[in-house]
Amino acid sequence: MRIALGADHAGVALKRDVKQLLDERGIESEDFGTHSTDSVDYPDFAAKVGKAVAGGGCDLGILVCGAGIGMAIAANKIAGIRATPVVDEVSAKLSREHNNANVLALGARLTPPDLAKRIVNVFLDTPFGGGRHQQRVDKISGLETS
Repeated sequence: MRIALGADHAGVALKRDVKQLLDERGIESEDFGTHSTDSVDYPDFAAKVGKAVAGGGCDLGILVCGAGIGMAIAANKIAGIRATPVVDEVSAKLSREHNNANVLALGARLTPPDLAKRIVNVFLDTPFGGGRHQQRVDKISGLETS
């Protein structure tokens, strides 16, 4: 498994914590930045991560900004991306199981590091349920061309 990581200035520290968790789990990752707290525009990093996942270079993506919302909105503009802002473990599980989400968006100002790590673990460990959910995911994908 290969994970694409990205953050804006508000998410740098939490992204670092997530990267450490991935390293501890032996999961390969690619960090698309940013690497400092200097102000940047989050859509730039959402695009890099989204394109890496949609293009197949990475299996899943994790984005971090202040609330996780802006990153998710920006990433979802890329065909093939199903990004979701998550603030708890239940949402992480359901986003993978029911929606086959392929990008997790975390809010550094809303989610303490210990909770973020639990969310990441659930997101990575939960498989897509398929079945009745597949037709719904297919309909979501169909919206990309309408």
